[in-house]
Amino acid sequence: MINSTHFTTIILTGYFEVGQTNYIYFFLLILLYITIILANLLLIGVIYVERSLHEPMYILLCCLSLNELYGSAAFFPFILTNILTTFHEVTLASCYVQIFFLYTYANVEFGSLAIMSYDRYMAICHPLLYSSIMTCNRVCILIVLVWVVSFLKFTINIFLSLRLELCGNIIEKVWCDNYLLVKLACSDTSVNNIYGIIGAIVAIVLPLMLILYSYMKILRVCLNSSVETTQKAMSTCAPHLVSLLNFSLGCSFEIFSSRFDKIYMPPVLRVIISVYFIICPPLLNPIMYGIRLSKIKMAFKKHLFFNVCFA
Repeated sequence: MINSTHFTTIILTGYFEVGQTNYIYFFLLILLYITIILANLLLIGVIYVERSLHEPMYILLCCLSLNELYGSAAFFPFILTNILTTFHEVTLASCYVQIFFLYTYANVEFGSLAIMSYDRYMAICHPLLYSSIMTCNRVCILIVLVWVVSFLKFTINIFLSLRLELCGNIIEKVWCDNYLLVKLACSDTSVNNIYGIIGAIVAIVLPLMLILYSYMKILRVCLNSSVETTQKAMSTCAPHLVSLLNFSLGCSFEIFSSRFDKIYMPPVLRVIISVYFIICPPLLNPIMYGIRLSKIKMAFKKHLFFNVCFA
């Protein structure tokens, strides 16, 4: 029988490899965080002020940026605070708070990308029905539903984790991970494991099925259409596909680094892999959509020119 201890703090050992370079990492992370905030706020601002962008596709994009700001706020202040400390010790309460925010961020991100794929499917495969089915109100309801389900799902998840008795308080990461926290438990974790499987089906399998269905239909239409129609369809789908692959790879890297922690890899690489899904999508998505979507580029030039001329 393993003795349990009432731990009130968690030690994050991923920071120990930083050493004397912590100030360099600190300034790099601040620069990344500022870039993420500015890029996403700029994209949201352009969509908000430009009436021609008040369409389902751009509303979804705006909500994606809002979620990325939400996820970044749960990660960057936390890591910036801890990277300069000596012991890298956080309270158990703040650890659970970060788990809740980061997991809801990931859940909402994938759910939003699934809705965006369905939006592209309706626009390309059923253009005559698109305006009547994908209304702005209906898109907003779907987005709210994704947020509500995510919040309820991880509220239950946190309560299930809170009841566990811990036999250790060391997590080999730079952020709090629910999977590794549950692994520290001495008490029975079968309920957590069953709920985790159900949660994975809701958060990953169902959205993935919708994404695969949407793009299989889109591919079928493209194969039976003219070259011009195919190019137009792919130009609107390309940014979404890149976002989807970028985020999916990031999450896969994170799952790989957590579940297969016995496989040796350099500590710095392990840290980079574990934070990829938190840093790269919020950084790259607004830049990519701003470059790839012509209507956003035109709106940006229009409002930037106006502000420069009349400031």
